[in-house]
Amino acid sequence: MAGYVKNLPDGSVEVYVQGEKDVVEDFIERVRAPPPPTVVKDVLVKKAAPKPGLDVFRIEYGPFGEELQEGFGAMQAVFMEYWREFKDFRGEFRGFRGEFKDFREGFEGFRQEFKGFRSEFRDYRQEFREFARRTDESFRLLFEKYGEISEKLTVILETLVKESRETREQLTKAVDKLTEAVEALKKTSR
Repeated sequence: MAGYVKNLPDGSVEVYVQGEKDVVEDFIERVRAPPPPTVVKDVLVKKAAPKPGLDVFRIEYGPFGEELQEGFGAMQAVFMEYWREFKDFRGEFRGFRGEFKDFREGFEGFRQEFKGFRSEFRDYRQEFREFARRTDESFRLLFEKYGEISEKLTVILETLVKESRETREQLTKAVDKLTEAVEALKKTSR
């Protein structure tokens, strides 16, 4: 299988693939159902003429700044997925509270025996609450830092683009002056 993939300015992705029919069909099915955090809203398949010189599959990268932003966006999506999963577990553990209340009557005879463990479980409950609070705080800090890093990278990239443009203009002027000097020397040496 050979081809390429690239991001388009409208936010869509263009994929060109060629190869054996069953391999290409399997590829298209995998594109329709990618792993998280990728989301595919629609797949439009068009037949195209083969490109004989194409013998590998490659990624055609866009401008550095766009690729960097896309990477940070994917990273944020993964962190959000972990955060949602953690919140789901908290809800799941709350659901067990009702289930354990039902067993309370059946274990009433063991109440005295386990009374000593009650304070220990309170300690664990407090530890779990503290863990949940620290985790929420860590995610909040992570999101803040992501925003700061994203803003700083944007400023750096804008500065680099501006400085690159200025450097190009200065180099163009220098080359033009050097060309004029060389032409002047050719005329005087004749």
